[in-house]
Amino acid sequence: MKRSRMIRAIAPPAITFLLSMVAAETAVRGFGVPAWLVPPPSDVIRSAWENAATLSWAMLTTAEAALIGFTAATIVGIMAAIVLSASRLIERAFYPYTVFFQTVPVVAVAPLLVIWFGAGMQSVAISAFVVAVFPVIANTLAGLLATEPALRDMFRLYGAGPVATLVKLKLPSALPNIVTGLRIAAGLAVIGTIVGEFVAGVLAGRIGLGILVLEAKRNGRTDLLFAAILMASLLGLAMFGLINAGGHLLLRRWHASERE
Repeated sequence: MKRSRMIRAIAPPAITFLLSMVAAETAVRGFGVPAWLVPPPSDVIRSAWENAATLSWAMLTTAEAALIGFTAATIVGIMAAIVLSASRLIERAFYPYTVFFQTVPVVAVAPLLVIWFGAGMQSVAISAFVVAVFPVIANTLAGLLATEPALRDMFRLYGAGPVATLVKLKLPSALPNIVTGLRIAAGLAVIGTIVGEFVAGVLAGRIGLGILVLEAKRNGRTDLLFAAILMASLLGLAMFGLINAGGHLLLRRWHASERE
């Protein structure tokens, strides 16, 4: 049963991917598109195979910074949402400032991070944090504020304090929203990391995917550039998949969105 369910989940996107690769290969070669402009998928796969070690180490470096930024965004985002949900006055006073993290382009902020924190892992992780934290705050806050009023009244009637109400009612009720925010933040953390690497440079002597993209562009290696982009996409998908799996384990027994 589990195997057939897994096949049903994996087969459609896998088939779509294969068909897209065949169509792209046919179109690029059929229309004679120069390889330096858009390489055929077979060249990208060949480049990824030939540079597997370099790409793997670069992905691990990027993954480390992305995970640090994502973890910080998760902790700070949930805590900030709890504080904002405590009072409408606090929400009105401070929530607009959290939108700053969503509206200011990370490309503009990244150079400041390098000035303030220096080049390297710290600046790149903070860049990932800046991009990823707002979805966590917004979705967690929405879930906390959407707690059923009748249930809140019942907790109040039985003398439950604010902490007990938060832990036993509001956070469990907001869990689907929190998972949604984390799904969005997981992909954004990778984007923030790549942008941070563009500006911050080499991370503790190690090259991330962002630096690899810049080097491939500088050397005219479009095939390697596409391979690095593919690895970044796979990293984002892996992080999304982990959050998705965790959300399924937490919600499958009681939330309609995770039921078969």
